[in-house]
Amino acid sequence: MTEHVLQLVTDPEAFGHVGLVIGGSSAEREVSLNGGKSVSAALTRKKISHQVFDGPMALFKAVEQGHIDRVFNLLHGPDGEDGSLQGALQLMDVPFTGADLPSSALSMDKVRSKWVWERNGIPTPEFMCFDPGEDNFEEALEVLGLPVFVKPVGLGSSIGVSKVTSEEALLPAVSLAKTHGSKVIIEKEIVGGEYFAGVLKGQGLPLIRIETPREFYDYTAKYESDETEYFCPCGLDENLEHELREQSMKAFALLGASGWGRVDFLLDADGKPWFLEVNTTPGMTDHSLVPQAAAEIGIGFDELVWHILETSL
Repeated sequence: MTEHVLQLVTDPEAFGHVGLVIGGSSAEREVSLNGGKSVSAALTRKKISHQVFDGPMALFKAVEQGHIDRVFNLLHGPDGEDGSLQGALQLMDVPFTGADLPSSALSMDKVRSKWVWERNGIPTPEFMCFDPGEDNFEEALEVLGLPVFVKPVGLGSSIGVSKVTSEEALLPAVSLAKTHGSKVIIEKEIVGGEYFAGVLKGQGLPLIRIETPREFYDYTAKYESDETEYFCPCGLDENLEHELREQSMKAFALLGASGWGRVDFLLDADGKPWFLEVNTTPGMTDHSLVPQAAAEIGIGFDELVWHILETSL
Protein backbone atom coordinates (compact mmCIF):
# COMPACT_ATOMS: atom_id res chain seq x y z
CA MET A 1 0.00 0.00 0.00
CA THR A 2 1.29 3.47 -0.83
CA GLU A 3 -1.14 5.61 1.18
CA HIS A 4 0.30 8.23 3.48
CA VAL A 5 -1.65 10.14 6.11
CA LEU A 6 -0.16 13.59 6.63
CA GLN A 7 0.89 14.44 10.18
CA LEU A 8 -0.03 18.02 11.02
CA VAL A 9 2.05 18.68 14.15
CA THR A 10 5.23 17.25 15.59
CA ASP A 11 5.34 18.78 19.07
CA PRO A 12 3.10 17.08 21.69
CA GLU A 13 2.84 20.40 23.52
CA ALA A 14 0.82 21.73 20.59
CA PHE A 15 -2.15 19.72 21.87
CA GLY A 16 -2.10 21.36 25.31
CA HIS A 17 -3.76 19.39 28.09
CA VAL A 18 -6.09 16.76 26.62
CA GLY A 19 -9.22 15.41 28.25
CA LEU A 20 -9.71 11.74 27.31
CA VAL A 21 -13.35 10.94 27.98
CA ILE A 22 -14.32 7.27 28.24
CA GLY A 23 -16.82 4.98 29.96
CA GLY A 24 -20.06 6.83 30.56
CA SER A 25 -23.37 5.14 31.22
CA SER A 26 -24.31 3.61 27.85
CA ALA A 27 -24.49 -0.11 27.16
CA GLU A 28 -21.15 0.25 25.35
CA ARG A 29 -19.38 1.36 28.55
CA GLU A 30 -17.06 -1.63 28.85
CA VAL A 31 -15.90 -1.33 25.24
CA SER A 32 -15.07 2.32 25.84
CA LEU A 33 -13.20 1.61 29.08
CA ASN A 34 -11.10 -1.08 27.43
CA GLY A 35 -10.20 1.14 24.50
CA GLY A 36 -9.56 4.05 26.84
CA LYS A 37 -6.80 2.18 28.64
CA SER A 38 -4.97 1.61 25.37
CA VAL A 39 -5.44 5.19 24.18
CA SER A 40 -4.27 6.64 27.50
CA ALA A 41 -1.16 4.47 27.37
CA ALA A 42 -0.45 5.65 23.83
CA LEU A 43 -0.87 9.32 24.82
CA THR A 44 1.59 8.75 27.65
CA ARG A 45 4.13 7.14 25.34
CA LYS A 46 3.75 10.08 22.93
CA LYS A 47 4.33 12.48 25.86
CA ILE A 48 0.93 14.14 25.40
CA SER A 49 -0.34 15.73 28.60
CA HIS A 50 -3.76 14.30 29.37
CA GLN A 51 -6.30 13.39 32.00
CA VAL A 52 -8.85 10.58 31.83
CA PHE A 53 -12.52 11.25 32.65
CA ASP A 54 -15.24 8.66 33.18
CA GLY A 55 -18.26 10.15 31.48
CA PRO A 56 -19.07 13.67 30.26
CA MET A 57 -20.07 15.34 33.53
CA ALA A 58 -16.62 14.93 35.11
CA LEU A 59 -15.09 16.25 31.91
CA PHE A 60 -17.36 19.32 31.83
CA LYS A 61 -16.30 20.32 35.36
CA ALA A 62 -12.66 20.30 34.32
CA VAL A 63 -13.49 22.27 31.17
CA GLU A 64 -15.33 24.91 33.22
CA GLN A 65 -12.27 25.25 35.45
CA GLY A 66 -10.09 25.89 32.41
CA HIS A 67 -8.01 22.73 32.74
CA ILE A 68 -8.76 21.19 29.32
CA ASP A 69 -7.54 22.48 25.95
CA ARG A 70 -9.09 19.79 23.74
CA VAL A 71 -10.99 16.51 24.09
CA PHE A 72 -10.22 13.05 22.80
CA ASN A 73 -13.68 11.51 22.67
CA LEU A 74 -13.87 7.75 23.10
CA LEU A 75 -17.41 7.57 24.46
CA HIS A 76 -19.54 5.12 22.48
CA GLY A 77 -23.30 5.24 22.08
CA PRO A 78 -25.73 7.73 23.68
CA ASP A 79 -24.21 10.85 25.29
CA GLY A 80 -20.88 10.38 23.51
CA GLU A 81 -21.57 9.48 19.90
CA ASP A 82 -25.02 10.97 19.32
CA GLY A 83 -24.15 14.67 19.32
CA SER A 84 -24.83 15.38 23.00
CA LEU A 85 -21.18 15.66 24.02
CA GLN A 86 -20.28 17.38 20.77
CA GLY A 87 -22.96 20.05 21.22
CA ALA A 88 -21.89 20.84 24.76
CA LEU A 89 -18.23 21.13 23.79
CA GLN A 90 -19.10 23.31 20.81
CA LEU A 91 -20.97 25.68 23.15
CA MET A 92 -17.95 25.76 25.46
CA ASP A 93 -15.65 26.39 22.48
CA VAL A 94 -13.51 23.33 23.22
CA PRO A 95 -12.17 21.41 20.21
CA PHE A 96 -12.71 17.65 20.10
CA THR A 97 -11.88 14.65 17.95
CA GLY A 98 -14.20 13.30 15.30
CA ALA A 99 -17.55 14.39 13.94
CA ASP A 100 -19.53 17.47 14.95
CA LEU A 101 -22.99 17.64 16.54
CA PRO A 102 -25.31 17.22 13.50
CA SER A 103 -23.24 14.53 11.79
CA SER A 104 -22.84 12.59 15.04
CA ALA A 105 -26.58 12.66 15.66
CA LEU A 106 -27.40 11.69 12.08
CA SER A 107 -24.87 8.84 11.94
CA MET A 108 -26.09 7.43 15.25
CA ASP A 109 -29.67 7.27 13.98
CA LYS A 110 -29.80 4.15 11.79
CA VAL A 111 -33.12 5.15 10.24
CA ARG A 112 -32.34 8.71 9.24
CA SER A 113 -28.88 7.84 7.97
CA LYS A 114 -30.43 5.16 5.75
CA TRP A 115 -32.95 7.71 4.45
CA VAL A 116 -30.09 10.00 3.43
CA TRP A 117 -28.33 7.13 1.68
CA GLU A 118 -31.47 6.02 -0.15
CA ARG A 119 -32.03 9.56 -1.38
CA ASN A 120 -28.48 9.73 -2.72
CA GLY A 121 -28.17 6.34 -4.38
CA ILE A 122 -26.22 4.53 -1.67
CA PRO A 123 -27.62 0.98 -1.44
CA THR A 124 -28.78 -0.05 2.02
CA PRO A 125 -30.88 -3.06 3.04
CA GLU A 126 -34.64 -2.63 2.93
CA PHE A 127 -36.07 -1.90 6.38
CA MET A 128 -39.01 -0.77 8.46
CA CYS A 129 -38.92 1.49 11.50
CA PHE A 130 -41.28 1.28 14.46
CA ASP A 131 -41.80 4.28 16.71
CA PRO A 132 -42.88 4.11 20.37
CA GLY A 133 -46.46 2.86 20.62
CA GLU A 134 -46.39 0.98 17.32
CA ASP A 135 -46.76 -2.76 17.69
CA ASN A 136 -47.52 -4.09 14.19
CA PHE A 137 -44.11 -5.76 14.00
CA GLU A 138 -45.45 -8.79 12.11
CA GLU A 139 -46.05 -6.48 9.16
CA ALA A 140 -42.28 -6.30 8.70
CA LEU A 141 -42.16 -10.04 8.03
CA GLU A 142 -44.90 -9.70 5.41
CA VAL A 143 -42.92 -6.97 3.63
CA LEU A 144 -39.34 -8.11 4.19
CA GLY A 145 -39.66 -11.85 4.64
CA LEU A 146 -37.28 -13.91 6.76
CA PRO A 147 -34.59 -13.73 7.98
CA VAL A 148 -34.45 -10.18 9.33
CA PHE A 149 -32.33 -8.30 11.82
CA VAL A 150 -33.98 -6.45 14.69
CA LYS A 151 -31.97 -3.54 16.08
CA PRO A 152 -32.28 -0.57 18.40
CA VAL A 153 -32.12 2.61 16.34
CA GLY A 154 -29.37 4.41 18.27
CA LEU A 155 -26.73 2.02 19.62
CA GLY A 156 -23.59 0.33 18.36
CA SER A 157 -21.39 -2.71 19.10
CA SER A 158 -24.29 -4.95 17.95
CA ILE A 159 -25.81 -4.57 21.42
CA GLY A 160 -29.52 -5.43 21.38
CA VAL A 161 -29.30 -6.83 17.84
CA SER A 162 -30.93 -10.17 16.96
CA LYS A 163 -31.13 -12.24 13.81
CA VAL A 164 -34.69 -13.51 13.47
CA THR A 165 -35.27 -16.65 11.43
CA SER A 166 -38.80 -17.55 12.61
CA GLU A 167 -42.00 -15.67 13.33
CA GLU A 168 -41.94 -16.90 16.94
CA ALA A 169 -38.58 -15.22 17.55
CA LEU A 170 -39.70 -11.79 16.38
CA LEU A 171 -41.34 -10.38 19.52
CA PRO A 172 -38.56 -11.52 21.90
CA ALA A 173 -36.07 -9.83 19.57
CA VAL A 174 -38.14 -6.65 19.60
CA SER A 175 -38.29 -6.76 23.40
CA LEU A 176 -34.51 -7.07 23.58
CA ALA A 177 -33.99 -4.15 21.20
CA LYS A 178 -36.42 -2.01 23.22
CA THR A 179 -34.30 -2.42 26.34
CA HIS A 180 -31.85 -0.14 24.54
CA GLY A 181 -34.25 2.46 23.15
CA SER A 182 -37.91 3.00 22.34
CA LYS A 183 -37.50 2.93 18.53
CA VAL A 184 -36.80 -0.31 16.68
CA ILE A 185 -35.58 -0.99 13.16
CA ILE A 186 -36.25 -4.28 11.38
CA GLU A 187 -33.92 -4.85 8.44
CA LYS A 188 -33.92 -7.41 5.63
CA GLU A 189 -30.99 -9.84 5.73
CA ILE A 190 -28.42 -9.50 2.99
CA VAL A 191 -26.37 -12.65 2.48
CA GLY A 192 -22.76 -11.78 1.83
CA GLY A 193 -19.33 -10.99 3.23
CA GLU A 194 -18.94 -8.43 6.00
CA TYR A 195 -16.57 -5.56 5.26
CA PHE A 196 -15.41 -2.49 7.12
CA ALA A 197 -13.88 0.70 5.74
CA GLY A 198 -11.91 2.83 8.16
CA VAL A 199 -11.67 6.57 7.53
CA LEU A 200 -8.85 8.73 8.83
CA LYS A 201 -8.49 12.44 8.08
CA GLY A 202 -10.28 12.28 4.75
CA GLN A 203 -8.61 9.09 3.58
CA GLY A 204 -10.09 5.62 3.24
CA LEU A 205 -8.07 2.90 4.95
CA PRO A 206 -7.67 -0.62 3.53
CA LEU A 207 -10.83 -2.69 3.77
CA ILE A 208 -11.13 -5.39 6.40
CA ARG A 209 -13.18 -8.54 5.86
CA ILE A 210 -14.24 -10.64 8.82
CA GLU A 211 -15.39 -14.21 9.19
CA THR A 212 -17.04 -15.55 12.32
CA PRO A 213 -18.50 -18.97 13.16
CA ARG A 214 -21.28 -17.17 15.02
CA GLU A 215 -24.64 -16.39 13.42
CA PHE A 216 -23.48 -12.83 12.69
CA TYR A 217 -20.84 -10.35 13.82
CA ASP A 218 -22.40 -9.80 17.23
CA TYR A 219 -20.95 -8.40 20.47
CA THR A 220 -19.27 -11.68 21.36
CA ALA A 221 -17.69 -12.00 17.92
CA LYS A 222 -16.47 -8.40 18.10
CA TYR A 223 -14.99 -8.26 21.56
CA GLU A 224 -14.75 -11.67 23.19
CA SER A 225 -14.27 -14.47 20.68
CA ASP A 226 -10.84 -15.63 19.56
CA GLU A 227 -12.51 -17.44 16.63
CA THR A 228 -13.31 -14.29 14.67
CA GLU A 229 -10.94 -13.97 11.73
CA TYR A 230 -9.82 -10.64 10.28
CA PHE A 231 -8.50 -10.31 6.73
CA CYS A 232 -6.54 -7.23 5.75
CA PRO A 233 -5.78 -7.19 2.86
CA CYS A 234 -9.39 -8.23 2.42
CA GLY A 235 -8.75 -10.44 -0.63
CA LEU A 236 -10.76 -8.46 -3.18
CA ASP A 237 -9.53 -7.43 -6.61
CA GLU A 238 -7.58 -4.19 -6.28
CA ASN A 239 -9.90 -2.24 -8.59
CA LEU A 240 -13.01 -3.47 -6.78
CA GLU A 241 -11.54 -2.60 -3.39
CA HIS A 242 -10.70 0.89 -4.63
CA GLU A 243 -14.27 1.33 -5.87
CA LEU A 244 -15.73 0.11 -2.57
CA ARG A 245 -13.48 2.41 -0.59
CA GLU A 246 -14.65 5.34 -2.71
CA GLN A 247 -18.29 4.40 -2.13
CA SER A 248 -17.60 4.08 1.58
CA MET A 249 -16.07 7.55 1.65
CA LYS A 250 -19.16 8.90 -0.14
CA ALA A 251 -21.46 7.20 2.37
CA PHE A 252 -19.39 8.72 5.18
CA ALA A 253 -19.41 12.20 3.68
CA LEU A 254 -23.15 12.20 2.93
CA LEU A 255 -23.80 12.03 6.68
CA GLY A 256 -21.49 14.98 7.23
CA ALA A 257 -19.03 12.85 9.18
CA SER A 258 -15.43 13.99 9.47
CA GLY A 259 -12.16 13.31 11.23
CA TRP A 260 -12.16 9.58 11.62
CA GLY A 261 -14.67 6.76 11.66
CA ARG A 262 -15.73 3.47 10.14
CA VAL A 263 -18.25 2.46 7.48
CA ASP A 264 -19.81 -1.01 7.69
CA PHE A 265 -21.22 -2.79 4.66
CA LEU A 266 -22.07 -6.19 3.22
CA LEU A 267 -20.97 -7.44 -0.19
CA ASP A 268 -23.44 -9.79 -1.85
CA ALA A 269 -22.71 -12.60 -4.31
CA ASP A 270 -23.09 -10.21 -7.25
CA GLY A 271 -20.43 -7.88 -5.87
CA LYS A 272 -22.94 -5.22 -4.84
CA PRO A 273 -22.33 -3.43 -1.52
CA TRP A 274 -25.12 -2.81 0.98
CA PHE A 275 -24.28 -0.13 3.49
CA LEU A 276 -25.34 -0.62 7.10
CA GLU A 277 -24.05 2.24 9.24
CA VAL A 278 -21.32 4.74 10.00
CA ASN A 279 -19.52 4.73 13.33
CA THR A 280 -18.14 8.17 14.19
CA THR A 281 -16.29 6.93 17.30
CA PRO A 282 -15.11 3.39 16.51
CA GLY A 283 -13.61 1.05 19.07
CA MET A 284 -9.94 1.17 20.00
CA THR A 285 -9.60 -2.21 21.74
CA ASP A 286 -7.22 -5.01 20.75
CA HIS A 287 -10.04 -6.48 18.60
CA SER A 288 -10.90 -3.19 16.91
CA LEU A 289 -10.90 -2.69 13.16
CA VAL A 290 -9.56 0.82 12.55
CA PRO A 291 -6.23 0.07 14.28
CA GLN A 292 -5.89 -3.09 12.18
CA ALA A 293 -6.57 -1.20 8.95
CA ALA A 294 -4.18 1.60 9.88
CA ALA A 295 -1.45 -0.93 10.63
CA GLU A 296 -1.78 -2.24 7.08
CA ILE A 297 -0.42 1.08 5.76
CA GLY A 298 2.26 1.31 8.42
CA ILE A 299 0.43 3.40 11.03
CA GLY A 300 1.00 1.86 14.45
CA PHE A 301 -1.41 2.30 17.35
CA ASP A 302 0.43 5.22 18.96
CA GLU A 303 0.69 7.06 15.65
CA LEU A 304 -3.01 6.38 14.99
CA VAL A 305 -3.92 7.94 18.34
CA TRP A 306 -1.82 11.00 17.39
CA HIS A 307 -3.62 11.28 14.03
CA ILE A 308 -7.04 10.98 15.68
CA LEU A 309 -6.11 13.70 18.15
CA GLU A 310 -5.09 15.87 15.21
CA THR A 311 -8.71 15.75 13.98
CA SER A 312 -9.47 18.19 16.82
CA LEU A 313 -7.17 20.86 15.35
